[in-house]
Amino acid sequence: MSFDSLGLNDALTKAVADSGYDNATEVQTQAIPPALAGHDLMVSASTGSGKTASFILPALQRILAARGDNTKRRDKGVVYGPRILVLTPTRELAIQVAKAATTYGRHVQGLRVATVVGGVPYPAQIKALRGPLDILISTPGRLLDHLQTGKAVLEHVEMLVLDEADRMLDMGFIDDIQTIADHVPKERQTVMYSATFAGHVGRLAQNLLRDAKRVDVASHTDTHENIEQRLHWADNGTHKNALLDHILTERSMEQALVFTSTQRDADWLADRLADMGHAVASLHGGMPQGRRNRVLQGLRLKQLRVLVATDVAARGIDVPSISHVINYGLPMKAEDYVHRIGRTGRAGRNGLAITLAERMDSGMIRRIQQFTTQDIPVATVAGLEPKSPQPKMFPPRPEGRFGGKPNGRPAEGKRFGKPFSPRRDEGFAPRRDERFAPRDAAAFERRDVSQGAPRNAFDRAPAKAGARPAGKPGFKPQRPRPAGYGR
Repeated sequence: MSFDSLGLNDALTKAVADSGYDNATEVQTQAIPPALAGHDLMVSASTGSGKTASFILPALQRILAARGDNTKRRDKGVVYGPRILVLTPTRELAIQVAKAATTYGRHVQGLRVATVVGGVPYPAQIKALRGPLDILISTPGRLLDHLQTGKAVLEHVEMLVLDEADRMLDMGFIDDIQTIADHVPKERQTVMYSATFAGHVGRLAQNLLRDAKRVDVASHTDTHENIEQRLHWADNGTHKNALLDHILTERSMEQALVFTSTQRDADWLADRLADMGHAVASLHGGMPQGRRNRVLQGLRLKQLRVLVATDVAARGIDVPSISHVINYGLPMKAEDYVHRIGRTGRAGRNGLAITLAERMDSGMIRRIQQFTTQDIPVATVAGLEPKSPQPKMFPPRPEGRFGGKPNGRPAEGKRFGKPFSPRRDEGFAPRRDERFAPRDAAAFERRDVSQGAPRNAFDRAPAKAGARPAGKPGFKPQRPRPAGYGR
């Protein structure tokens, strides 16, 4: 469908045409008309599908409609705050959304766009919040800081957008999002983008949205037709490094994005590749925002050939020249694999996604294949074939079905003489041990790296050898040992 038929303002269609786009994507075709009509939306769309434009264009249309014939922002000297508020999980994604808002709003006179993210000094952000403002793109943690100090005014927000809401909840921002939503007028339009609306994401949607329309144009089970996937089994770390070195020296590689599991691995691997002569840099959440911006700029300008990053780069990086994505370290969650490989094969290009796995990674490989319901083809490199036999991998189960052979459980019927259902009973809530609560990602996002906070857990002093774990003295096992035990 052409953008001219979506009911957008002439200034917006002209900006879209200037950007080189003629026809709208599927998510834009389905999401823009109801968004222009003021409906709340629940949208599921994959990376690279044009979802950013699907909410930025209606947001700009709302700004133009609110202004009317008056091109001035509002009364001078009065702090009104933004009309549009966009919440994103990472700083990189916030910067990408701000760039899209500026690009599509290039013909909107006097458009003011600001970003508020962690890792950036406060004074510049406070100045932007106190001045004329149309669109505010922010991470939840830093915006909550400004709300608590009274610097952020959200009383006139007309449209609230939650981009990648599932990721924000995984990072621990659910309380921050709820607090921010309480400061936004109830008579607003709310749009949520998420890979899934099950579980806690669905409950958040019920609290924030009213009569929302559902738009589902993508699934984690979709095949990536322009992305070739490969799986290389490695015997050990030395073998894995040899495979990586071979891949990075291929002539077909234009730019590569190498993912690691930890920040420490990212820095170590980048140093190793730099010693070998590669134009490489690392990118992770422990770096100041200014340095992260310079690294991404170097990648876009092709000053870097290899970027070694953690999952902070899995969302929010749009560099069409990335030809290879290499999973040197596997993700913590299967769905992050989909976002990782989505960094290549963009803008109509073909991409290659390679996973380097050792035998101990077979469990995560199996979960990835079950999540995507697709096999990752196994490949070998001549002269670097694994000496150990590859782990036995079961074929992926069809989505929504529980087979008896892969997991050894019947799909229905009786188990141990009792009725068995693979689904969890409604109302069941597992007990939560606060000793093992997840890391407070919201506090991590809010911290000011300029104050010398520890960059990561590896910067802290190691525990002394032989030190006893903290806890109550006289610890005893919960279950008594049977009589005669140990004799």
